[in-house]
Amino acid sequence: MLVLNASYEPINVCTVRRAAVLILKNRAEILERSEWALHAESFTLPRPMVIRLKTYVRVPRDAHRRKITRRAVFARDQWTCQYCGEERGSLTVDHVIPRSKGGPTDWHNVVTCCAPCNRRKGDRLPRQANMVPSRPPSAPNSTIFIHVAVPVIPQSWEQYIPQAA
Repeated sequence: MLVLNASYEPINVCTVRRAAVLILKNRAEILERSEWALHAESFTLPRPMVIRLKTYVRVPRDAHRRKITRRAVFARDQWTCQYCGEERGSLTVDHVIPRSKGGPTDWHNVVTCCAPCNRRKGDRLPRQANMVPSRPPSAPNSTIFIHVAVPVIPQSWEQYIPQAA
């Protein structure tokens, strides 16, 4: 389930159970519901797809400090090799400036790369290999972590998630 802050900003993904608890404790409201319902002995609750918290929760805006994972890099780069444009093939993570040449492991130096391009580039700098990423790597939008949790975004969520992610 997609969780929105009181300001309608997407902040998290949670389980149906957690969403139901937030609704039953009157801490969230249902914005989008499924065709199904959750049944208990004494009541029926619509199955939530998108919920909104009733009070604003401060969320740190330091995506550049969040842990870099393969899935987060893939999601940021839309599961596309940044050198040849291959989509969803055998993807790897490449250090634009290799670690052996002093390149850090941070958002500004890692990109999604298909295995053939990664082998071709090897342990060389982009200009030495004549391979430059199609987009300069950067820290992702904070909503990228929603794409990591759920790679295929349900249609009912689309209006709440910025397209920039």
